[in-house]
Amino acid sequence: MSAFENFGKRETVSDDRMECGICWHVYDPAEGDPVWQIPPGTPFSYLTEDWRCPNCDALQSKFMRLGDGR
Repeated sequence: MSAFENFGKRETVSDDRMECGICWHVYDPAEGDPVWQIPPGTPFSYLTEDWRCPNCDALQSKFMRLGDGR
């Protein structure tokens, strides 16, 4: 797969926790998202395109990968 084919796609490891850059809400794949009825075990990269931050309605592009400080 070329870099062009990956343009605009999120590169996350399946168990990465992601943090909203607007309100600091954390999406944890182990917990899923009860607001959007996302089951536990769903990686951030598998969320539907219309999924938004359940706290502030920010786009997925506003989320940042958290470090390993679990």
